[in-house]
Amino acid sequence: MKVIPTNIADVIILEPKIFGDSRGFFFESFNQQAFNKATGLDVKFVQDNHSRSAKGVLRGLHYQIQQPQGKLVRVTQGAVFDVAVDIRKSSATFGQWEGVELTADNYRQLWVPAGFAHGFVVLSESADFLYKTTDYYAPEFERCIAWNEPSIGVDWQYEGEPQLSEKDQHGASLKNAELFP
Repeated sequence: MKVIPTNIADVIILEPKIFGDSRGFFFESFNQQAFNKATGLDVKFVQDNHSRSAKGVLRGLHYQIQQPQGKLVRVTQGAVFDVAVDIRKSSATFGQWEGVELTADNYRQLWVPAGFAHGFVVLSESADFLYKTTDYYAPEFERCIAWNEPSIGVDWQYEGEPQLSEKDQHGASLKNAELFP
């Protein structure tokens, strides 16, 4: 597994080793020991999620203010632009974002630590998005920051108006959002 650092030290891109030939390919999509060794992290994943979305669907920027979730995300079909935003007030990178294109063809994964808001927009006709979380989903603690929050300034790498859920249409501004210390 190759670890690619980003501009935010806690957010990392992972590239698994792919074994392939004319018959197809094989790779370990997750191995706890390899993950811990490559990243230096000691996290435990408790839940796996799978979503499918159409082109232009934007989900985010989501987080849980209690029971915060670290997420290991990847795409198994299609392509997305995936974003992590540091919402830890005490962090040197507070309010900064990191984005990466995740595709079924590049096999990349993104580690989004607890204390970050997360979102993605679908670039292909559809995309299957899988993620592991370090805590269980707790809807009562789920929060949303506006996907187009000007003080964050995410460049979503998408032309046109995204499709948003009701919840995402009413995301909070960064200054009015509940944040991490």
